[in-house]
Amino acid sequence: MKKIIFAICLLMGVSVQSAELPMNIAVLRGVDKITGRVSTMYAKVGEQINFGHLTIGVEKCYTRSPEETPENSAFLTITEKKTDGTIAEVFTGWMFSSNPALSAMEHAAYDVWVIGCKETN
Repeated sequence: MKKIIFAICLLMGVSVQSAELPMNIAVLRGVDKITGRVSTMYAKVGEQINFGHLTIGVEKCYTRSPEETPENSAFLTITEKKTDGTIAEVFTGWMFSSNPALSAMEHAAYDVWVIGCKETN
């Protein structure tokens, strides 16, 4: 139903905007499929963290205002260091906390997804 209303608003030229608030910390969840280890990670925007053989860079992280439907989105760049020393890009793009399967990282040994975004002083 929301999609229909949104489409009608677009056709009528009505502006539908959500208030996205930029945050400086991305909260990520990672699973090592080999060991079964589940980790919660905190990554600052503009910095990189390591998870197993992966390097995760967070470029942007947004959350919606409290009066709107909960959603967190982060733009991530994930690379993997191979056994021969080469670096391979595994994922680049937006991930969404409300629908992790919409833009998921495809990897045989690891899963990574966005849990939330938060602000620190």
